[in-house]
Amino acid sequence: MDHEDLRLWSKRAADWAADYHAGLRDRPVRAPLVPGAVARQLPGAPPEAAEPMAAIWADFERIVPGGMTHWQHPGFFAYFPANAAPASMLAEQLVNAMGCNALIWQTSPAATEVEQVMMDWLRQAVGLPEGFVGTIHDSATVATLSAVLTMRERALGWKGLEEGLAGGPVLRFYASAETHSSVDKAIRVAGIGQRNLVKVATDGARAMTGAALRAAIRADREAGMLPAGVILCAGGTSVGAFDRIADCLAVCREEGVPSHVDAAWSGSAMICPEFRELWAGIEGADSVVLNPHKWLGVQFDCSVQFMRDPGAQVRTLGLRPTYLETAGREEIVNFNEWTVPLGRRFRALKLWFVLRAYGLEGLRARIRNHVAWAAEARDQLAALPGVEIVTEPRLSLFSFALGEDAATEALLARINDDGRIYLTQTRVDGRFAIRVQVGSFDCTREDVMLIAKVVNELLAR
Repeated sequence: MDHEDLRLWSKRAADWAADYHAGLRDRPVRAPLVPGAVARQLPGAPPEAAEPMAAIWADFERIVPGGMTHWQHPGFFAYFPANAAPASMLAEQLVNAMGCNALIWQTSPAATEVEQVMMDWLRQAVGLPEGFVGTIHDSATVATLSAVLTMRERALGWKGLEEGLAGGPVLRFYASAETHSSVDKAIRVAGIGQRNLVKVATDGARAMTGAALRAAIRADREAGMLPAGVILCAGGTSVGAFDRIADCLAVCREEGVPSHVDAAWSGSAMICPEFRELWAGIEGADSVVLNPHKWLGVQFDCSVQFMRDPGAQVRTLGLRPTYLETAGREEIVNFNEWTVPLGRRFRALKLWFVLRAYGLEGLRARIRNHVAWAAEARDQLAALPGVEIVTEPRLSLFSFALGEDAATEALLARINDDGRIYLTQTRVDGRFAIRVQVGSFDCTREDVMLIAKVVNELLAR
């Protein structure tokens, strides 16, 4: 295949993409397959000779679309979305064509400088004060790991980088049980140890309070351990819990413990000023992560970490051997020094395209619709016989259940086998519940109202 072939097949791919999205409502959201069904359709060994693109394309159409869970489907109400607005898809095509590696400024100057400007655009959009600066990671998992590594090194006076952790103090980190499992993973990967992630008790609203955090920190200090960092939850994956951000950050300042706020899902909603009360006090955080790829239509992967002062993170993660220097540019920004990977994709282009193609007004309208439609869907489900709302909507996320776990689990299986919508599960105080999360970029009110319709029909059978 050469570049002239690319011209031909790229046009065909664009047509296929438009037809794919136009026909999503006719497909089941989740592939009705068993494990191994796709693999069995592929040869067991690679081809020795080149194959014509027409044959490759035919196999793609035969095997792949029917074996996918369709994340862009308007009936996708499971997990949090990984949206792909058309403007974002277009930007990704251009990035793929250039095939750049933005590991340092000189390898892709536009990639670095567009990222710098987009970080400030997004900072303004979500209402963070001047002084916060940001960078784009692949996912919130890596953003949180970067923050945890930085907090670890701050606590150790940056000795861990050279000397390792053996023989050092016992470091303690603090989070609630509502935080995402990526926090646990970061603690493990950073060498802190799972037992040193203190899951602080929450109040009746499933929020960590300042009083509970202060008590945990002081108890550890009295026991001879070293409090190193706090990870706060702003819109937890399970049921959308928010810690008492302002109170907890006040404690962090009093106790001299750095902080990181996980707002991976909810952070996008902060482009709407009326939702910012949910993370009131955020300006006191040292680090914040939010994912434009979840609710702003920016194609996965695009996770943004904002920092009040990136110096500590650059000191922790930055390495600049001679072959990564830019001659005569000692103080230039090289974003690989802000995160774990050296190689970096040009992720800022799709953020630039989306913010311009839809504008903040258009993106706000989508998020406000999702929140309003989720509340309406909650009311419709609550009106069905035998259905109980387990957790009330936080933004566009809520959960419901039937009387017994077995019945709720069976209902969820029937919903997802039906194919018109896709939901997922959680446990709330040990009880099995079905999550509803409205966030698909192109869903309509009618799509969201289908949730109660499907549940009602299945319960009546």
